[in-house]
Amino acid sequence: MPFIYRNLSLAPTDRQETLSVRLAEKLCVPLKSLRNICIVRKGIDARKKANIKLIYTISFSADEAVRKLLGNDPNLEWEEEKTVESLPQIRSDKRIVIVGSGPAGLFAALRLAEYGLTATLLERGEPVEQRALTVQRFWKDGILDPESNVQFGEGGAGTFSDGKLTCRSKDPLVPWVLAKFAEFGAQPEICYLAKPHIGTDRLRTVISAIRCKLIEKGFSIRFGCCMTDMNISNGCVTAVTLNNAEEIPCDHLILASGHSARDTFELLERLSVPLQRKPFAMGLRVEHPQELINRIQYGNENLSNLPVADYAVAFNNDTTGRSAYSFCMCPGGVVVGGASEEGGVVTNGMSGQMRNSPYANSALVVNVRENDFEGVGPLAGVRFQRRWEKLAYQLGGGDYRAPAQNMLAFMGLPGKGTVNSSYRPGILETELDSVMPKYIIETLREGIACFGRKLKGFITADATLIGIESRTSSPVRILRDSSFESVGVKGLYPAGEGAGYAGGIMSSAVDGIRVADNIAGRL
Repeated sequence: MPFIYRNLSLAPTDRQETLSVRLAEKLCVPLKSLRNICIVRKGIDARKKANIKLIYTISFSADEAVRKLLGNDPNLEWEEEKTVESLPQIRSDKRIVIVGSGPAGLFAALRLAEYGLTATLLERGEPVEQRALTVQRFWKDGILDPESNVQFGEGGAGTFSDGKLTCRSKDPLVPWVLAKFAEFGAQPEICYLAKPHIGTDRLRTVISAIRCKLIEKGFSIRFGCCMTDMNISNGCVTAVTLNNAEEIPCDHLILASGHSARDTFELLERLSVPLQRKPFAMGLRVEHPQELINRIQYGNENLSNLPVADYAVAFNNDTTGRSAYSFCMCPGGVVVGGASEEGGVVTNGMSGQMRNSPYANSALVVNVRENDFEGVGPLAGVRFQRRWEKLAYQLGGGDYRAPAQNMLAFMGLPGKGTVNSSYRPGILETELDSVMPKYIIETLREGIACFGRKLKGFITADATLIGIESRTSSPVRILRDSSFESVGVKGLYPAGEGAGYAGGIMSSAVDGIRVADNIAGRL
């Protein structure tokens, strides 16, 4: 009989292997009466620095004696047996094309494979192995490939990130996604950690393994293939054009091109595919010594059994309605260039699996409203992003270095700190007041002052601010109906973050799966 026990705590110095003993003590039953003990969730309670705890949720089987305890211990629950239903196998001659191999595209493909279906997967960038070399060249020498970079290429933008797998959604597909990541080589503990992450280094091997599985299942995967046109006949998509040359027929098109595929947005606008401008957030990336963040969060950075510390902070100005908040925090990581267009600077954060860099970084961003955009039309937000990215490029010296400033100087506080950053291709020290609109700079200053009150030591001469963080989410939404199909073009299925319906690896993967389920249902 399966049971769940919540809020089982261990000290950071306790070995995880003692969980079963601790559980038996809590239940006052013999250890031998507990079977199939499995960790469901593991988190950290660091609210009291002198008494940090690891908090577990445990699944286990036991006899009738444990069931008699139900109702007496609020942490003990009976868990219904879960049955895993196999998906029906579908035979169809309908041609499915997937544009984009980020999480939405890859997990749509994996889901279609579960149904026994195949598709042609088109990616404008390179396979992840070659893409990594191209990106390293950009970081080292400032040579940008507009078709294969941090934003474009196999794995999508999340490939060069922390590989976070956190998701606020309680969608039942989330465990399925985590299990798939583990199946293809991610560390097994991602299935139960409260804040799971893979790390950019391990994520690349996972993506490669997914590619091999899809090819084995009969998928055609083509790289260096940018969708440059789409044939629409009688309101239905019938084909896509690649690189202005080759036409590929299709009956169902999953469009998972990512939040930076601006030329794709422009194509859709020309074809009168219904689009909508969408708010997003923009700001700076901040970098601290990791040991400082450890001390702020744990009080003692020498607690070796704890992971490197992260943080999440938020501030709201009730008068202006502007909010500042941390986004995509990367403990033990580095700051990297994420440009995808020539003549623009974009920052991003990245961590490896071990998170062993001496730096911690996070985006500090401010909400940008639709009425902040200049001009009219659904792509006004794209033009807004592009304008400020080009200015950051100029302020950084015109060679993809990023403009940067010490935190004390940015805040107008006494004291002088150096400007140090892991950012590649490099930084140029300058005042950041003009790198973004005044309302963003002012809200950031208010927010940082608030963050300093919440996290003692956050405002320090040892912190550097780097500009700009502009690709937090898509500034465009490709309108679709409840069946995930475009409201204006039959057979077109916008998916993932680029379509404006997800944010991050997990929600994008889930969205791709939902699209695949709907297509399978129609077939």
